Amino acid sequence: MGIFGKIFTWWDGATIGTMLFTARKGEHVGTDAQGNKYYRSKPKQGQQERRWVIYEGNNDASRVPAEWHSWLHGAFGDVPESYLPPPKIWEAEYTPNATGTAAAYRPQGALERGGKRAKATGDYEAWSPEG
Repeated sequence: MGIFGKIFTWWDGATIGTMLFTARKGEHVGTDAQGNKYYRSKPKQGQQERRWVIYEGNNDASRVPAEWHSWLHGAFGDVPESYLPPPKIWEAEYTPNATGTAAAYRPQGALERGGKRAKATGDYEAWSPEG
């Protein structure tokens, strides 16, 4: 995309302004399993530190895992790895929200699956205002 893409687009990575702010004031604190990078700034007198994420790929807030979401919103001060218990064997890997993509769930009757759904059975009784 080049320099013009970075100036005029925000949905594919960081803009020039965010990159400059990150380079000047940002301190890299961690990276999640998807490659998203997390930063914080030094707090000014009487202010809280700012925290932000630079996405790896498209900007999509659902790609931020729960532990990093909590860190971004100030639930705890240090990086999430120092607060989390070890993962359980039954825990599933994090997957981002697939809505709007080819991997999205499409039930029977969805237009993307041909629009055919099962006929209504006899357990449905229509409402009537006189009844």
